[in-house]
Amino acid sequence: MAERLNVNPTRMELRNLKRRLATAVKGHKMLKDKSDEMVRRFVELAKENKRLRQEVESELAGALHDFALARSCCEDYVMEEALAMPSKSIKIRAGVSNIMSVVVPDMRMEEESKGEDFPYSFARVTAQLDASIVTVTKLAEKLVQLAQVEKSCNMLAIEIEKNRRRVNALEYVMIPQTEETIRYITMKLDENERSSTVRLMKVKSMIQDR
Repeated sequence: MAERLNVNPTRMELRNLKRRLATAVKGHKMLKDKSDEMVRRFVELAKENKRLRQEVESELAGALHDFALARSCCEDYVMEEALAMPSKSIKIRAGVSNIMSVVVPDMRMEEESKGEDFPYSFARVTAQLDASIVTVTKLAEKLVQLAQVEKSCNMLAIEIEKNRRRVNALEYVMIPQTEETIRYITMKLDENERSSTVRLMKVKSMIQDR
């Protein structure tokens, strides 16, 4: 049995508790619906995160393999000279979006300056380095997307846990305590009413006897 609240058993307190109970029940339903929707959105993002991570890891492994082959065929100083100066620069535009009242990052990659895809002489390096650079260049946007989705998943997970605690507090503490207190006050008021009725009947009987 839930513990009752420490309040005076009066009709005014009973009205206040009934209003509080109605608000708590309505709030519990809204929070439960919100929690279910956040879990659904979280599952979607988790699937997207898994897909992006698998693609990134697979393509990055291929790029590193090509880079290792290219490095094994060239002198270290040749590789350093070939990759010393980047030919392009990118900009990340960071904003925010809203998922079920949770503010999550919204990032977009933009190419700030255009240049040659390969900032080196083809005669000095192997084709594997070209393939590695092409793959890594294409991977940049996916890496930004992966970072955005993964951070969104983390923030949603934190909010889902907070919301779950609120739902549990309403469902297992506040609502049962309020219902128990309402029952207690109702019983007290009924008991007082019966006592008043008995006293009135006794007074009436005494008056009639006189």
